[in-house]
Amino acid sequence: MSAATDPVLTLRDLEGWNFAGTALAVLGHPIAHSLSPRMHNAALAALARVEPRFGSWRYFRFDIDPADLPRALPLFHARGFHGLNLTVPHKVIAVPLLKEIDPAAQPVGAANTLVRRADGWRGCNTDGYGLAAALRETLGRDLRGAHVLLLGAGGAARGAAVQCLQDGCASLTIANRTAQNLEDLLHELTPLASGIPVNALGAAKLPGDTLVVNATSSGLKPGAPLPVDLAALPRPAAVFDMIYNPPETPLLKQARALGLPAANGLAMLVHQGAKALAQWTSMPAERHAPVMTAALKP
Repeated sequence: MSAATDPVLTLRDLEGWNFAGTALAVLGHPIAHSLSPRMHNAALAALARVEPRFGSWRYFRFDIDPADLPRALPLFHARGFHGLNLTVPHKVIAVPLLKEIDPAAQPVGAANTLVRRADGWRGCNTDGYGLAAALRETLGRDLRGAHVLLLGAGGAARGAAVQCLQDGCASLTIANRTAQNLEDLLHELTPLASGIPVNALGAAKLPGDTLVVNATSSGLKPGAPLPVDLAALPRPAAVFDMIYNPPETPLLKQARALGLPAANGLAMLVHQGAKALAQWTSMPAERHAPVMTAALKP
């Protein structure tokens, strides 16, 4: 299935689903921008060349309104889907709908990867893994010992925050437009901090040489406001935006104008996706990542 023929499917398509092979999918709202089918189907095609059983596997994308998610997840299971990825805005709201949460994902409180069980879905989270791998690959930076300013408090931000703390960042500062969501996240992170300073932006002095990570959806749509004004901060060490489409968001444009090292989320998409595919195929993520990267090149 090529990117050109990859349709955006809906709940109506799911209701009449009759695909004979092994189906995987990404769910989001919106989802038209997603490149996940291109890279996953390329990786599945590569697997099929050496292991024919993967020849009938395909990866699809579905636009699912969050109000429809409680109905959609059991329907995906009933229609025989082997695994699902979740993106904005489903990562947090899906958690109460799952039969099981992987122990590693429990501190995150969000799931981006669902694995089929006989009685429902098991939730995992590969976002943190993807972020850490992408930072090393694109910016040559590790979370260990880094001062991090994290923008956002949704599902992607939760995965990033937990990864920062688990990897031993020097400090974690979080900014979010909705005060209550920020407060909730800070409260949930406190038991995981193990002495690492965790604060809301403005509650403590932001250290210099901070790594800025955008985990908000601001930048997905044209004309979206900056999630933070980089010029108003102590000069950051680098800027990483989890958004990959468009490839240059207003935040990345400002970062480059200020002469800051910056990268979009394409490498994170690859690495979290490779880890998800490893969950479904039992093949190592390191095997999938190079094929996925090649599939996304212009």
